[in-house]
Amino acid sequence: MCAKSYWGGPVRAEPDFENVLKVLRREAPDRPTLMELFMNGPLHEKVVDASELAGFEDHPRRGTVLTIKAFRNLGYDYATLRASDLRFPSGERESKHTRSLNEGALITDRASFERYPWPEPADFPCEWPEFAAEVLPDGMKLIVIGPGGVLENAIDLVGYEHLCLLVYDDPKLLDEVFAAIGTRLVEYYRLAVEYDSVGAVWANDDWGFKTQTMLAPEDMRRYVIPWHKRIAEVVHAAGKPTILHSCGCLDSVLDDIVEVIGHDGRHSYEDAIHPVEEVYEELVGRIAVIGGIDMDFVCRSTPAEVYARSRSMLERTAERGGYALGTGNSVPEYVPDENYFAMLAAAWEHRDGYRPPKG
Repeated sequence: MCAKSYWGGPVRAEPDFENVLKVLRREAPDRPTLMELFMNGPLHEKVVDASELAGFEDHPRRGTVLTIKAFRNLGYDYATLRASDLRFPSGERESKHTRSLNEGALITDRASFERYPWPEPADFPCEWPEFAAEVLPDGMKLIVIGPGGVLENAIDLVGYEHLCLLVYDDPKLLDEVFAAIGTRLVEYYRLAVEYDSVGAVWANDDWGFKTQTMLAPEDMRRYVIPWHKRIAEVVHAAGKPTILHSCGCLDSVLDDIVEVIGHDGRHSYEDAIHPVEEVYEELVGRIAVIGGIDMDFVCRSTPAEVYARSRSMLERTAERGGYALGTGNSVPEYVPDENYFAMLAAAWEHRDGYRPPKG
């Protein structure tokens, strides 16, 4: 069945970011609520009519408008955007369907650490939140994503194998690398949450493999977790929630995420690690569970199967709250449109514009 069988045009219910906030407060939202880290560009183009971009066809912020319109049309109460162009430059690396965690490293010792051109967040204006305030529909907010995370950027700059060796060979240098990254990410988020258009933040930082964290739990607690705690503190000080997006098995640091850092929501789940149904039963009342409809499942199943599992997850969580429907990670181009729309249809059932899957 083609995607058009599911996509019946914009969902007409008005966006209401309060539903996202209720999920992150571990409450039951007023209606099924959708959350996704990101969708792919071609999908954005498919669900936004050219007339909705009138006046922005050649605008340098066309992509921002397109993203906001796509999230709105698909039934989200927010859009995911960066706050600024801040990034941590790394060396060249070959990237095809996958990439090495060792290529592109620029910091190999103290001399290279001191030569590295560390960017300053204040030098990068928060252009997206400022512009978005002019075009966001009523009731909608931004959830700001970071330029990679604390651990991710450390791996990019040092190389994964070298980073593991520095844990033993030069932990003081590694402390300084993480501090240089962490302080800048804390400031990036502090600047972002000053804007009324920003309703929450994604602290996006992949921490694990399928069986364990990328660093030993005690090293996560030394190098990574304190910086996430500071990110959560500055965002919470502004009265806004934080969501950890992290792939991998995080069992060994789960209590740190909930009790030490205090993230309000956790995102990214795989059936091969723990099905989201099991995760929800473990975490309900402790931290909001975001997404979790496994990527492999969404890609390989029939639309009816995707719809049924999504509907079942909404029924499981309806009374207890603290859950938003979404995939286990994101919606890259290889996810079949009809399967993605079938997942959304489970939430659209309560809104105008609902198109149920068939077969």
